[in-house]
Amino acid sequence: MASSRILSFAAGALVANSAPHLATAVTGRRHMTPLAGRRSGPAVNAVWAGLNLAGGAALLQASRRRGGRRWDDDLVAFEAGYLAFALWMAASERFLPMNHDAH
Repeated sequence: MASSRILSFAAGALVANSAPHLATAVTGRRHMTPLAGRRSGPAVNAVWAGLNLAGGAALLQASRRRGGRRWDDDLVAFEAGYLAFALWMAASERFLPMNHDAH
């Protein structure tokens, strides 16, 4: 079903978004989140990563209910969502000017 693939795509994007925030939390650095802005510390990043993972898991569960037992097309959609988010982040980090703090 198309709706299960849309949910899987969105889940992939959320799971991809959790990765840099989880890495930030583990390394004790700062990284922007919607929760506390540019100065979000490790604890806030851990919370944001958890929220993204939980949201991705919830969307996958909803996708499972709509798409049946086979993962084939939904897995491709999940991977496409993950890849789309990763490419968007790489491009935005490369081409959009940011005021990166040294702290």
